[in-house]
Amino acid sequence: MGSRIKMTLELPLQLKKKEKWVVASCPALDIISQGATEDEAKRNLAEALHLFFESCIDRGTLEQVLKECGFEAVTQDVGTETGPAPESISIPLYLLSKFDEGRNCHHG
Repeated sequence: MGSRIKMTLELPLQLKKKEKWVVASCPALDIISQGATEDEAKRNLAEALHLFFESCIDRGTLEQVLKECGFEAVTQDVGTETGPAPESISIPLYLLSKFDEGRNCHHG
């Protein structure tokens, strides 16, 4: 059986009341959802974000999509803004390797 890993992504979250709906968005990735309550809107956004990452991983486009959203890899935390911390949402991703644990996955 292959290796299993879990990653948790901490993403910025914005909530806005629009008439009878609460709109939840992750502006960094331009993903939006809604719900009748804040909790429902957050759950729906979490599901949309999870499906977004799952789809990108399945299609092999995660790096390209993140670059198109303006992201680049850094080797350490680049610091935080001063002032109150922005609200965020945690998205767990579970991955299972198709390869046996002893197999090297790096090429070259």
